[in-house]
Amino acid sequence: MRLSDFWKRMEQRFGDGYASSVAADYRLNALGATVNEAIERGDSAKSVWRAVCEEFDVPQRLR
Repeated sequence: MRLSDFWKRMEQRFGDGYASSVAADYRLNALGATVNEAIERGDSAKSVWRAVCEEFDVPQRLR
């Protein structure tokens, strides 16, 4: 998954403004980090997206 696809899915799930807030502020249990921290440390966009899907109710069409 490309990082641009990841952000598109985040915006589709959470909305334009809230997606960046979730990415910055919410610590994902599966990663032990926020979305931004995980991406900065080099986690793949795909693994971060999977963690988001586990943590939040993400519609099947976005998975």
